[in-house]
Amino acid sequence: MFNRALPQYRLTSLLALFLISACTPKVQLAPPDKPIVINLNVKIEHEIKIKVDKELDQLLTNDELF
Repeated sequence: MFNRALPQYRLTSLLALFLISACTPKVQLAPPDKPIVINLNVKIEHEIKIKVDKELDQLLTNDELF
């Protein structure tokens, strides 16, 4: 009895596999029509503080150095 059901089980399995594989969705990647624009409203402020020794300050003010 088991031997008769085996070919029929294979046939239904193949049919089910065929039907499931026929329904696979198609995925496509396409570039957008318009360019991507990113607006960033950013305000950047920075301060640079330098501490200089008096001797180094005198060297920097020397015209012969530059």
